[in-house]
Amino acid sequence: MSEFTPLRSVLYMPGSNERALEKARSIACDGLILDLEDAVAPDAKEGAREAACTAAASGDYGRRTVTIRANALGTEWHDADLAAIAQAGPDAVVVPKVNSAAEVHQLVDALDKAGAPDHTKLWAMIETPVAILDALAIARASERLTCFVIGTNDLVKELYAEHVPGRAPILPSLHTALLAARAAGIAILDGVYNDVKDVEGFLDECEQGRQLGFDGKTLIHPGQVEGANSAFAPSERAVEDARGLIRAWEDGAGTGVVTHHGKMVEQLHVESARRTLSIHDAIRALSTR
Repeated sequence: MSEFTPLRSVLYMPGSNERALEKARSIACDGLILDLEDAVAPDAKEGAREAACTAAASGDYGRRTVTIRANALGTEWHDADLAAIAQAGPDAVVVPKVNSAAEVHQLVDALDKAGAPDHTKLWAMIETPVAILDALAIARASERLTCFVIGTNDLVKELYAEHVPGRAPILPSLHTALLAARAAGIAILDGVYNDVKDVEGFLDECEQGRQLGFDGKTLIHPGQVEGANSAFAPSERAVEDARGLIRAWEDGAGTGVVTHHGKMVEQLHVESARRTLSIHDAIRALSTR
């Protein structure tokens, strides 16, 4: 099994903003998406590409997972973005609006031809109806694809839905993407929360995302990092309970029925407890890197 990498908080930062790229070195997020797409005006694309690739290749971001978001397939900037990102060798390239397994194959072939190192993975943004409907095929299309990033803003737009507390209009889409990611064994990140001043709403959505099963949340402001880190980390109580459950299971080996706090323990509960501890240990290890 590969080492677990926490992705509780993954922050978008505009590739065209030198001060933002510098500030990102000190933000306590688990991951960064240096953006060449939505956050960059057309006349700033080339400069942003150079700045983001230089930043990603610098090694100045410590233990953070550093990715670069390219412009989408079919745009005039995409090919140059992918070639430059491949040479920079970040942890991943994030590609918007990936709609099919065929597009994944196209992206992977382009990365290979551009000389991308093996450690540069592909993160696919899932943000259209067709992507949701083909999510499993997309998730299984290549071993280089290791993460789904849900584009909730685009998904709401494409569905003619509305942004509402609780996200009822897009819950079926979120569930479908989660099912595909888990079936394929890849990570999946929840979409952004747009109102940076609505702290309570943001924390509620983080809690919802954790309960649904997301690995973490994409963010648009550094002020959202602490809340996401807390929401997507196991609580002290959960860690203590996981340790106790595993001890009960090991102490009761061969005795038949095992209980913990009055509840029957089965192998599936043990596996969940071990996952909780692996996440806890990986998060603690971040401070030593």
